[in-house]
Amino acid sequence: MIIFRGGILAIAVLVDITSTAYAVQPADLIITNAKLYTADQSHKIATAMAVRSGKIIYVGTPHDVKLYAGPATQTRDLAGKLVLPGLVDAHIHPTEIVDLDVCDLKSEAMALAKLVDFVRSCIVRYHVAPGQWLNVEQWNFSNGNQPDITHSNLRKALDLAAPDRPVQLLGNDGHHGAFNSAALKLAKNKSGQSVGLSKASLAGDFASVAKLVGIDSDGEPDGAVNEDARALMSSDSVLNPNLIAVLENPQRIVQRLNSSGITAVQDAAAAPPMLAVYDKLLEKPMSVRINLAQYYDPEAFRDNNGAVDYNKIVTLAKQVRVKYAGNPYIKADAVKLFADGVLEGNPLGNPPMPPESPMLQPYLQPIFGKDDKAALSVTGYVDTQSAACKTTATFDVTAFVKANGFHPAQCVVTSGKLQHERGVIMDYLKAMHVAGFTLHVHAIGDAAMRTALDGIEAARAADGNSNFPDTIAHAQLVAPADIARIGKDHLYLAMTYAWIYTDPEYDMSVIPFIQKAHGNSYKALHDPGSYYEQYAYPTRSIKRAGGILVAGSDAPVDTRDPRPFVNMERAVTRAIPGLPALNPSESITVSEVIEAYTIDGARALGRESEIGSLSVGKSADFIVLDQDILTTAPGNISKTKVLETWFAGRQVYDAGKP
Repeated sequence: MIIFRGGILAIAVLVDITSTAYAVQPADLIITNAKLYTADQSHKIATAMAVRSGKIIYVGTPHDVKLYAGPATQTRDLAGKLVLPGLVDAHIHPTEIVDLDVCDLKSEAMALAKLVDFVRSCIVRYHVAPGQWLNVEQWNFSNGNQPDITHSNLRKALDLAAPDRPVQLLGNDGHHGAFNSAALKLAKNKSGQSVGLSKASLAGDFASVAKLVGIDSDGEPDGAVNEDARALMSSDSVLNPNLIAVLENPQRIVQRLNSSGITAVQDAAAAPPMLAVYDKLLEKPMSVRINLAQYYDPEAFRDNNGAVDYNKIVTLAKQVRVKYAGNPYIKADAVKLFADGVLEGNPLGNPPMPPESPMLQPYLQPIFGKDDKAALSVTGYVDTQSAACKTTATFDVTAFVKANGFHPAQCVVTSGKLQHERGVIMDYLKAMHVAGFTLHVHAIGDAAMRTALDGIEAARAADGNSNFPDTIAHAQLVAPADIARIGKDHLYLAMTYAWIYTDPEYDMSVIPFIQKAHGNSYKALHDPGSYYEQYAYPTRSIKRAGGILVAGSDAPVDTRDPRPFVNMERAVTRAIPGLPALNPSESITVSEVIEAYTIDGARALGRESEIGSLSVGKSADFIVLDQDILTTAPGNISKTKVLETWFAGRQVYDAGKP
């Protein structure tokens, strides 16, 4: 009886296979002779795939995929090329990634003298009339900007370039800015009066943002104005000045994404004006899925008593969520909040300007000089508890500097500043989570990371829901105790891996303010046992603890190009060619960063049932690469080109065609 039953079972299985083969509907597309990185639960590599009606219906071998071939089936032999699921950029600003004909520095580092010539050329090229604003985009705030006798600071340099036109340099990070005197004079107080940014107004009307404004040795603004303080001059010039131009042809956004292999994104700060771009995109066939992390600045919702009207924000966010509910391509069930700004200071300032991002320990006050090659170097540190610093209430600046070797403003002890009061951050995150929104929080410094974690944990406790893919973006510096909390909470971390490297000029704007360093050598700045070296972008530690790594280019920060393969390379190497790595023990593998860009990215967007892996039933979103990044040398990953991009079973990009 046992043998008989086994025989019956074998026959039944044979009949089932045969009947399935005869009953199967032909595929629209068959991919064969490929190396398919499926990113599914088994992490398998397949060699063939079948697609019908935009969905994957088979993943396996060339032999079995033949069952799905029909008279009208398109068959593609990929000659062994690597195929990945369509990439997911979980933190990007899509409306700002389009290349436009604007005054654009393209992140090139320039000395102030050369910057003057560039600004003058833009005035001529774009016919900027006296009194008309000039926005200079993609300014590299951390590299270049070397002063000289004639151009001693940003304001003076820009004044020489445009004495009768207001000029703004828009930092390539979205947080830094610089203005000339004509622009600074336009600063308005809360009453709407143009009182201008000056030493006097920084002590009066604008005292609350004084830490965001660079000053010269006399206490007057030196041109550097960061974060929210930029809006004092012209709010319209700060928030995406090219939105109207992008709206004329938003398809350029999609074309750039698809040519990079990206088929799904999250707009990491989708303010209400940007919705017009996405609505227009929906008028044509879509080839990218878009999640909107809605952005509302709590400070703009304060009532006459100074209290934030959270109910009003929630109502607005719900209206947008409902607007796109059920749309297969766009959804708006997340919200964005900035916990802080950025971690770079200005060592070239006189006095040097410490970073603004909040830290668990106060910033140091380094004294900068020049080495024998005229490169910036740390020559010492201010003792903020010294007798000299206790006499700064009454002093002559010139005499003080001559006597002590540093500016009296460097006696100030600061730990940076949260973007909003801690209570506002906590209440905002709670209100939004209770309303059913996934949280997406920008946090750079270690104190901002801790505040973000406190807020997310409190929000989850308030509604008992820990299933949302709540995300923290960037995480440049994370205290070890908070790495453990990220893991315990299974939070998503949207990392821009392209930023993870050492660079002498950039490092001088960060590291000497956090820990003592003398000189400017790699060894001086990157002591293996130091706090920054151990806990800057701790990707391996976060993953080991249980955090979920995803990838976000943050374009146009640094570059408008989303450059996914540069990000992948840096995740593995943590270095740029020719320079040492930043704490290489925190490196992750190629497979791990691919999964950050695919299945884990899909989970962060709440779309894991639709996309993220080459699995039966999911949308046929996939890309074909010109090289196998699984086997190539890590330092060559950035050279990878996308040959083809497919979205829902149709080809939407072909590198061989215009």
